[in-house]
Amino acid sequence: MMTSDTGGSWIGFAVFAIMLAGGIAVRYWRFFLQWLNGIRGQDWATTSAVVDVVSVVAEKVQTRSGERIVGYLATLTYFYRNPELQMGEFSHMLDTEAEAQEWAASYKGRNVTVHVDPRDPTHSVLRKEEL
Repeated sequence: MMTSDTGGSWIGFAVFAIMLAGGIAVRYWRFFLQWLNGIRGQDWATTSAVVDVVSVVAEKVQTRSGERIVGYLATLTYFYRNPELQMGEFSHMLDTEAEAQEWAASYKGRNVTVHVDPRDPTHSVLRKEEL
């Protein structure tokens, strides 16, 4: 009597799929939260902020053959008063380092409108639609 181990291969596939989904979720969690906060914050009071710090970081994944760059994370750090000096960040993923550097540099020193949480003025949202 021959039996095949199809259950084991399905379990292996399921584990792989869960790990893949988990890796994607971890990688893009910040963008999901940014999007969710943007939706929640659209009705919050607005104030002016200044983008004072910009940065670009290579986002890498570990593969069997080593690390591979999958994109470049450009982050805008902005400051606003409400009434104390507060800080917030907005991130955007781009394909090339040149694009990310150019995008981030285009906002350096600019005034932007941010939405401030009425319950916690230390929490704010810069909505992509308003950049």
